[in-house]
Amino acid sequence: MLAILKLLQSLVSTLHSEGTPGQIAAGITLGAALGLTPLVNVHNAVIFALVLVLNVSFGAAMLGWALCVPLGFLLDPLFHRVGHALLLDTPALTPFWTRLYNLPVLPYANFNNTVVLGSFVSWLVLTPLIYFLSRLAVLQYRARFAERIERSAFMRAMKASKAYNVYRWFQP
Repeated sequence: MLAILKLLQSLVSTLHSEGTPGQIAAGITLGAALGLTPLVNVHNAVIFALVLVLNVSFGAAMLGWALCVPLGFLLDPLFHRVGHALLLDTPALTPFWTRLYNLPVLPYANFNNTVVLGSFVSWLVLTPLIYFLSRLAVLQYRARFAERIERSAFMRAMKASKAYNVYRWFQP
């Protein structure tokens, strides 16, 4: 229950942050890659580094990761089929995979695993959709609901609490 409340708090603070809708959507998109693909892989280290280096919302990236982890587990059978089709069912790609696997660092990306390859390729294909839907959702939220939520009794009570005042000390 506490994790759900933290996730909701993170969602509200991210949506009410100074970040642009594009920064928030880019964070959600990169976080989706972390959530949809198996975590311990080289490409996820690169994606996490991009989250830290690029001007994207870190909170949105963590939110995208948290939301997409369960979705990634649910879609693993589909990712396996996509990866299997790319690795084994398409003989024309065999020389490409062989060259890729013989490069210095890329074998550590585990693209020879059907689930890893299928989830990464699926995320790449879905990236524009995730970005634009996330950006649209942020714009709609800010236009329709942000002010009402900000004025709600729950938010006023939360802001009046001592815990919120301590939290405000640590905000940049």
